[in-house]
Amino acid sequence: MTVNSTMTQELDGRLDALVAEQEAIFVDRQPRSRQMRERANGHLAGGVTSSWQITSPQAIWMSHGSGSRIIDVDGNEYVDLHGGYGAGLAGHAHPAIVEAISRQVARGTHFAQPTETAIDVAVELTRRFELPLWRFTNSGTEATMDAVHLMRAFTGRDLIVKVEGCYHGHHDSVQVSVMPDPPDNGPADAPVGVVSSSGIPRAIVEQTLIVGYNDLAGLQRLLEAYPGQIAGMIIEPIMMNAGIITPEAGYLAGVKALLHAHGALLTFDEVKTGLTAGPGGAIGVTGVLPDIMCLAKAIGGGIASAAVGGTEEVMAFVADGGYEMVGTFNGNPLAMAATHAMLTEVLTDETYRRLDALSDRAADGITATISEFGLDAHVVAVGAKGCVVFQNEPVRDYRGFIGLDDRFNHAHWLLQLNGGVFLPPWGKMEQWLISAQHDEADIDRFLANFTALAVALTR
Repeated sequence: MTVNSTMTQELDGRLDALVAEQEAIFVDRQPRSRQMRERANGHLAGGVTSSWQITSPQAIWMSHGSGSRIIDVDGNEYVDLHGGYGAGLAGHAHPAIVEAISRQVARGTHFAQPTETAIDVAVELTRRFELPLWRFTNSGTEATMDAVHLMRAFTGRDLIVKVEGCYHGHHDSVQVSVMPDPPDNGPADAPVGVVSSSGIPRAIVEQTLIVGYNDLAGLQRLLEAYPGQIAGMIIEPIMMNAGIITPEAGYLAGVKALLHAHGALLTFDEVKTGLTAGPGGAIGVTGVLPDIMCLAKAIGGGIASAAVGGTEEVMAFVADGGYEMVGTFNGNPLAMAATHAMLTEVLTDETYRRLDALSDRAADGITATISEFGLDAHVVAVGAKGCVVFQNEPVRDYRGFIGLDDRFNHAHWLLQLNGGVFLPPWGKMEQWLISAQHDEADIDRFLANFTALAVALTR
């Protein structure tokens, strides 16, 4: 049978029954997680340390991890394809990361002054990403916040452009149209800025203009409608807040050309794609060099570390004090030690060859199962990341993504988890991550669980 967007009533019922069945198994396997949640409710707001950890039917409390595996407080072991939302590219307790951190801990963990390792990290980032000058922050949110501030400071303009459906952290300027619901988001060719969180002033929302992904004409209209007022555009060069959406041929080069023609800057948010898309991130994949780029997640090998890189002209504005990029923990020696080990010892050419082979194994295996069972679905994979999109047609922007039935992805997540594979819990939004410590057996377990899903959907 074929699973399609006009699901038969039979499939609809089967899907709901599968979710209910798997949620019951999920809860039964995790009595201590349930106890932890009940205990945490009296001490942690919402019973978790981040709102993204609130999942249905309950948050999973973790104990420890080693290599490609992670173990929850109930002793359940999982192949970890969640990867800490992309931060776990090294896997768990990688020997090079452990050694680097242990060595630095014994030498001191914080000075609020630069150390030589920061220079070494910047040199390696320039080699990989071609941007000459760098500063460090502590998270992706901080990095994109500095990038937005820098675009505004450098140009003397207030307005920025953001892509509908992209997530760039939780600071005010980018908490606009992250996951807007129809019909609040307006027409596709002129999206309306929709506030994405409480606590964001309307006046800030009005400073952020929204355009669709892969829509050069829409960007040109904005630039012409606000002449001399737009500081720049922040964009995920490969969208990864909506599964994975890739840029159409010429799109990113066209974005850069349009912005520069209007005196505006281009910022790539590579918090998710930097290092995971390949050794040179999305810059290496697409061949387009932005004015500013932001890195975080994977670069720290599991330690909080982030970076902002830029062209000579833009970063000279920082060096000369035109924009003060500050932070007590910026360039923290512990983070620099882990980042340097990640860049020079973990993510070698051989590691990337292995990651590519495992990614192909995962994508090819799922594609074969989709074909065998006649599922209305396809795989999108970029480097170490991938996702299943439960429809045949490719998705080119947020509007094409928002209508996908998330029950398929939720059922997939539950079945993988109950089958010993840990994926990100946010269904169709997120991606799997293959780490430097995964092997073929890990991927084969993932594929076996996907086959079980296909059987359950078509039996």
